[in-house]
Amino acid sequence: MSLYDKHSALLDRAALACAERHCWSPYPDMPGKYPDAAVAQARGLAAFNAHQGTHFALDQPGTIGDLGEEVSPYTQQPLAIRYPQADMDTLFAAAEISIASWAAATIETRLGVLMEVLEVIYKEHLFEIANAVMHTAGQSFNMAYAGSGVNALDRGIEALVYARQAMRAVAPQARWERQFGAARITLDKTYRLMPRGVAVCFSCASFPTWNAWPSMMASLATGNAVIVKPHPATVLPMAISVRVFRQVLAAAGFDANLVTLALDSTEEPIGKQLVKHPKTAIVDFTGSTRFGQWVEQNAYPALCFTETAGCNTVVLESAADLDAALRSLATTLCMFSAQMCTSPQNIYIPARGVKTPTGTVPLAEVARRLAEAVSALTGDPKKASMILATIQSPQTLALMAQLQQEGAEGIQGGVQVLLQPRGYEHPDYPQARTSTPLMLKVGKAQRELYAQERFGPISFIIECDDAQDALQQATTDVKQAGGLTAFLYSGDEGFIAQAEHAYAHAGAQLTINLTGPMPLNFAAAYSDYHVTGLNPAGNASLTDLAFVASRFRITQSRRPASLADTPQQ
Repeated sequence: MSLYDKHSALLDRAALACAERHCWSPYPDMPGKYPDAAVAQARGLAAFNAHQGTHFALDQPGTIGDLGEEVSPYTQQPLAIRYPQADMDTLFAAAEISIASWAAATIETRLGVLMEVLEVIYKEHLFEIANAVMHTAGQSFNMAYAGSGVNALDRGIEALVYARQAMRAVAPQARWERQFGAARITLDKTYRLMPRGVAVCFSCASFPTWNAWPSMMASLATGNAVIVKPHPATVLPMAISVRVFRQVLAAAGFDANLVTLALDSTEEPIGKQLVKHPKTAIVDFTGSTRFGQWVEQNAYPALCFTETAGCNTVVLESAADLDAALRSLATTLCMFSAQMCTSPQNIYIPARGVKTPTGTVPLAEVARRLAEAVSALTGDPKKASMILATIQSPQTLALMAQLQQEGAEGIQGGVQVLLQPRGYEHPDYPQARTSTPLMLKVGKAQRELYAQERFGPISFIIECDDAQDALQQATTDVKQAGGLTAFLYSGDEGFIAQAEHAYAHAGAQLTINLTGPMPLNFAAAYSDYHVTGLNPAGNASLTDLAFVASRFRITQSRRPASLADTPQQ
């Protein structure tokens, strides 16, 4: 049985889910539901622990030294793992050589190998990677399993579904006939799918696998090679991933150098060199808005796919159950300390307050009740540890301190500090880098505080003239600063329709009147499109045909048909 035959039923089932956009996944959604969970989790933890204090073995070419600077946000101790640092030109040369036999393979062969990669990650390395994400990115164990584990695998399959669809849309050959005067011309035409070349895939610090795996799948499925550039703070999850790719590719008879790892340090970054390298044909970037914009402006002639972040907005006009809405907002504001590209930041409320079935609740009371809902989630360290997890970077704490000071200094100018951030003691990791959220109440005059992404557990309640002004201000944020997601609470169908139109034109995915246990910013593979490409938060979407279709191009040859092969009329 070929690898494609082995995995084709799963790929077909995923294609159905993509077509119908319904809820489906081949993977258990909680770590406790994983087959033989206790044994698998113990094995994964042991594998992660075994990495610490060692040199990570990766038999790729061009090694010129080693690097490693990862520090666990939970223990604040170095992982002390050293990884091979490779010469950039050697990696590109090896990647370029590897493409020929891979691109010559059938579509089904490539898809089968890549589905096998995902199966090996799931069956043999999932909990090892989950622990690696936890102790580099700072996610909770459950989030590392779900968001950076099985959901990232789902996104990888999703990319393969669209890659297959895009490539199968091109006929491999055709016979073409046309009358030219007295002569009838018959041509045989052959069409070839040609890869662009070497792709560079940047993975981000807070969610290293979630964007990287589908980006790698999209490039590899269409015949390209991939050089992975992890963030220096979160190398291990991608180093494990790269090693699995290389092992499966080699076992299938292909050049392992189709996937390699390019490392740098915070003091000596190589990102710009990779983007501008003459052999770079594709760039996938996930990370900061500032560098993402540089990539978009400087990647040419390479094809560029970006996903950054922005000011995700909330418009709170009215609510059938205000407390339920505020609880849902509070949960989403706290989830992984808002270190997610879909976390809400700017909450716009009319000056007169929020309409409810029992009357209008004044803005000051809405703000107070939202702050209290956040405090209720973060007051108990055990509960806080499950939802807030840790702060990935010390820079986030520095930003919070700066904004807290600016907020305190601006009290007379209309700024009110609703929630003072404070560290909490993690029940399992007393040294963990933690913080409860910072929440500021501001007016439109303080726009310089909130009209840009403020990464981390930072939110702003913004007083607006009325509901129309709130919607106008929110969608302006999206257009100018970028926004991936948006949230609306309203019982007015006319206003909802207006908001749907406004947010669609601003290019943000809108969630309306959602309450309950589901996080507001949860993005479901096979159903939710992640990023639109219509505002500064990124130019690509996970996952649609556009994410894969231009990673290959079509060449053709044509010649007069052999008369012996010409069908008789």
